[in-house]
Amino acid sequence: MLILRCPYCGVHADETELTPGGEAHLTRPGPGASDDDFEGYLFRRRNPRGVHFERWCHTCGCGKWFHAARCTVTHQVFGTYSAQTTEPPGAIIAAIRARRPDWTPT
Repeated sequence: MLILRCPYCGVHADETELTPGGEAHLTRPGPGASDDDFEGYLFRRRNPRGVHFERWCHTCGCGKWFHAARCTVTHQVFGTYSAQTTEPPGAIIAAIRARRPDWTPT
């Protein structure tokens, strides 16, 4: 079972208390974007084998959205952080590299 720590209220919640929100750190196309750009934003998402950054909502708790870094193969969690963060914090990157020295961001 996947257990994530909510960075806002500090609760370690299992996946039944959370709602997944898909890939983190996506930029929504603006009003002048093409239909292809918007289609890509909505439907063409990466689905990597390995380290992935995701959005989660603590639905049965504080109700806030946050980001999590985890391995999609092993469910190993590298950390969680605020949804207002535009890129993974240095501490999260360091935790990933400590456990996966061969990892490179894509």
